[in-house]
This record gives sequence, C-alpha cells and structure tokens, in this order.
Amino acid sequence: MAPALEVQGGETVSLNNVSDATIRSRVTVIGSGNWGSVASKLIASNTIKMSNFHDEVRMWVYEETLPNGEKLTDVINQTNENVKYLPGIKLGKNVIADPDLENAVKDANMLVFVTPHQFMEGICKRIAGKIRADAEAISLVKGMEVKMEGPCMISTLISEELGINCSVLMGANIANEIAVEKFSEATVGYRQNKEAAERWVHLFYTPYFIVTAVQDVEGVELCGTLKNVVAIAAGFVDGLEMGNNTKAAIMRLGLREMKAFSKLLFPSVKDSTFFESCGVADLITTCLGGRNRKVAEAYAKNGGKRSFDELEAEMLQGQKLQGVSTAREVYEVLNHRGWLELFPLFSTVHEISSGQLPPSAIVEYSEKQPRSF
Repeated sequence: MAPALEVQGGETVSLNNVSDATIRSRVTVIGSGNWGSVASKLIASNTIKMSNFHDEVRMWVYEETLPNGEKLTDVINQTNENVKYLPGIKLGKNVIADPDLENAVKDANMLVFVTPHQFMEGICKRIAGKIRADAEAISLVKGMEVKMEGPCMISTLISEELGINCSVLMGANIANEIAVEKFSEATVGYRQNKEAAERWVHLFYTPYFIVTAVQDVEGVELCGTLKNVVAIAAGFVDGLEMGNNTKAAIMRLGLREMKAFSKLLFPSVKDSTFFESCGVADLITTCLGGRNRKVAEAYAKNGGKRSFDELEAEMLQGQKLQGVSTAREVYEVLNHRGWLELFPLFSTVHEISSGQLPPSAIVEYSEKQPRSF
C-alpha cells in the first residue's frame, strides 16, 4: 500500500512520485521517551532508504544518569537502544542521541516534537532563533497550554514561538506495539501547506505504520489531546470493576464531549476527523491500554487515597501522564467559559483526579444531563 494524502473532495494522491529534493532534508526528533524513541526508529528506517533525506536522525535526549552511573545518551549511542524508555528495541544505527538541545536542532529543517506537553513552552523558548529559517515542524504532543487569553494548542505554540509551519500527527499508536512493528495507523493534520503534509506522510509511512493526511490541524490535535481525559475515566471504571458495558458507555459519552468541545473552540473542525485514526480509533486503544488508563485504574483501586503523582512515579519509570494535567486544563477552560454543566464527564474526571470526588462518581455524573450537540 502506497503512502496517500487525502485532499478536499475526497481525492487521494499517491506519494510514490514525490520528487527528490535537490537539497536533502535533515530530521531531528525532540524527545526520547517511549513514543519519541519509537518515532525515531520509524523515521530512521525511512531516511536511510530515501535519497531526499540525510541518513542521520538526531534525537534530543534529556540527559539522565542511569543506576549504574552511565549517562543515558552514551548508552543509547553505544547500544543503539533506549534502555530506560524502550528496552530491547534497536533504534537504527543512524539514530544519534544528543543531550544538547540547541546542537540537536541547528542543522535540521524537519523538527519532530514528541515530549510531554508541559515542557513544550520552555523547549520552544530555548531554541527560538536557533533553528534554520526553512525549518518546518510536526507535533506528536498530546495536550494544550491554558493561558489567560484561552487555550493554546501545542502546534500553535510551536508556530508562534518559532515562526514556522507546524503540522500534527496523532492516532491509535501505543508505542510498544509499533516498536515491534505491529500494524497501526496514524493521521497527519495540516493547515494550508499540502506539500509539507506530503513530506511528513512520506517520512513516517511504513508497511506497518499507515499514515494519511487531512486538512484539519485543530481537529486532529484535539482528538489526540482529549482522548487521554476519557482514558482516565475508563481507568476508573476498570479499577472499580464496573464491567465492559459501563466502559463502553463512558467511551461513547467521552467521544461526544470530545467532538462538542472541539467544535465549540474551533468551528472549523470537521466531523469526519473523528472517524480517522486520530479520533475514534485512538480513543478506543487508549481506553483499552496505555498509561493513562493503567494509572487511573490503580488510583480507583486505592480509593483515591494515593495521589496520581505517587502512582506515576511508581508505575511509569520516568514517563509522564498526560490525562490528569489535560483534564485540569480542560476544566479551567470550561470553568472560565461557563461550560462546566455542558461537559459533565470532563468535569467529573478532573474533580475525581484532584480528590474532590471519589472514583465512584464517574458513573454518578450522568444524573446531570448535558445539552445535546
């Protein structure tokens, strides 16, 4: 199956004939956690085969000292493996770990952002003015920044801080499954630059990782962001052993609130986006597996007596939850705009996560009837 770009009107364009660039592109992946390492592996498997890309993929690593005293970056470069966040998986010999953020990005014209969303503003400020003028970006980051003037999507933050075009990639992508090359799909969201979207699809596409593109950055990005809030709710249901019927109901209600919230913030969001991999597929896989569901299950089993911070530190070995912080940020938006009663599931997830309500309240919220959208 060839890489494809979906354009307006439903037409699909094959990417087999994307011409070689006279100047080869250089790629840097900013982030080296579980998903960042898998993204580097995917990309590196393609750059080494394509004449319009330099073979080398730089991967910025937030330097850590391992229990044996060695630096994580050194071990990655010596073993070709991220022994902390993706053990047992070879990344590709053309992946080079670099602990110096500014050095990692300075020669790249394709920047792939894949870090926890709470670190993104600081990262952008560090590299502003230090990247190539022709650079473009793609965000694999789930989350949003909430500012006084309202919510700011991570792709918008990148574009505004760095002055470059930014697409997004989201989908039903549990990293450990993609790492062992199990079949998966993803969605690239782009604004106006179809040629940039073609390049990103071509960079990520493999026989086991099928990528399509849609002209709806906000819709794709909000799907990837909000599904983590619903996954927290699904974890509560699992922890309380409420069963599959209840979990399915929570997922359906969550999808409804995802769509309503997205379209209230950005009326341009397309209904069809929720049926892409970034939408219903990502919601399903995140509610069945993934770290947000897993930790929320443990929270509910402990009756909310152990904090999410404590459980995260114990269960995730340095990885970060996204759902709890996103639930708080969504709650801030809802509260500020007077929308709390319209989004009872989103509101309740935050109130449980912050200790205001017990985990059992996840099914009691439905007594409040939201407005239909």
